[in-house]
Amino acid sequence: MTNQRIGWIGTGVMGASMCGHLLAAGHRLTVFSRTRDKAVKLLENGAAWADTPKAVAQRSDIVFTMVGFPDDVREVILGDEGVLAGAKTDDTIVDMTTSSPDLAGAIHHACAAKGVKALDAPVSGGDVGAREAILAIMVGGDKPVFNAVKPLFEIMGKTIALMGGPGTGQHTKMTNQILIAGTMIGVVESLLYAQRSGMDAHQVIDVIGKGAASSWSINTLGRRIADGDFNPGFYIKHFVKDMGIALEEARRMQLSLPALALVHQFYVAAMAMGWEDLGTQGLFQVLAAMNRKASIS
Repeated sequence: MTNQRIGWIGTGVMGASMCGHLLAAGHRLTVFSRTRDKAVKLLENGAAWADTPKAVAQRSDIVFTMVGFPDDVREVILGDEGVLAGAKTDDTIVDMTTSSPDLAGAIHHACAAKGVKALDAPVSGGDVGAREAILAIMVGGDKPVFNAVKPLFEIMGKTIALMGGPGTGQHTKMTNQILIAGTMIGVVESLLYAQRSGMDAHQVIDVIGKGAASSWSINTLGRRIADGDFNPGFYIKHFVKDMGIALEEARRMQLSLPALALVHQFYVAAMAMGWEDLGTQGLFQVLAAMNRKASIS
């Protein structure tokens, strides 16, 4: 596998770490990012730079994309200077962005028409999971393609599963985001209650984080809230995008998800307040403002 030429597009909060693990494992990488500065460390560690996604594909056998929004995915993969334009027969394109299941299907079909293989493989675990290579990776696509790429997934993640055909990786990620949305409102409200009652937030998390209420959100993001740390491990603006996709899919399936719709509106309020670039734990700021408390202090 180390003889494969790998391309990587998107070196943000999570993508840089994920790409770095492949580089550290001895793979030859060509990278592209809209902001070259975000790829400097990777370039210093031996990655090569390409000026467009198309150029990345021309120098690669397999290309991973990890960008922000579905429109970015469409442009980076299907655009005139996109990955598919530079891909060769039997190359593989793996989109690890959380995006639309329909777009994942469209990419699969466009790739198949050119003899190119495709997987949708969104991840869960945030910046910590990316840095520590313990991401959950949920994959949609054909089994032989999954089996071929799995050794690379195992460098980036700990839990890797083929969920079905094209788009099923994205559908699985939507279930993940729906669950996180409900969990996050619980984390925020529980810590607001702890604050108002005069409790120490860390002491509370020490206890409830080990009982029936235990979750990654309370033990990781709850700690950040307790420290007044709202820096992004995963941006609010990206979570709003994810919840919007889930709500659109739910409408298409005539499925009512009122709790998701409510949490989505709280996060939209965070964006309206100018907090779109905070981490998802920034939801605390919205509820704190409603309760006339600006921070956990």
